[in-house]
Amino acid sequence: MGVAEDVTGDTTEDFDWESLKAEAVAAMEHAYAPYSQYRVGAAARVDDGRTVTGCNVENAAYGVALCAECGLVSQLHLTGGGRLTHFVCVDGAGEIIMPCGRCRQLLWENGGPSLVCWTVSGLKTMKEVLPDAFGPDDLA
Repeated sequence: MGVAEDVTGDTTEDFDWESLKAEAVAAMEHAYAPYSQYRVGAAARVDDGRTVTGCNVENAAYGVALCAECGLVSQLHLTGGGRLTHFVCVDGAGEIIMPCGRCRQLLWENGGPSLVCWTVSGLKTMKEVLPDAFGPDDLA
């Protein structure tokens, strides 16, 4: 993985990505995916050191299913807020996957351009994952 500095001043080399991935895998085990059988788990580190997780939750009305990142962001705010600094998402086999477009927007809103994500092509900041993003500053 490449070396980048995150918002806490740590380099990505210093961060324990495997432990964060293990948290995502554990979250994935709680996914509710009776329709697609596509289980997803996500985990992120918060700027105060907490780890937040989420899993996907499907619904018979397919369009209202919740992605794992939705649960993760809800847990972020439920447990005190803050900013996401590191993020990873896995499928049912524990393989790294990319967040969908809606979830990339959620990650931008709650981590900003410097959030470091473990992606299918290595470590990238949200600025690289979602270039020219729309955010709160665009609402002024």
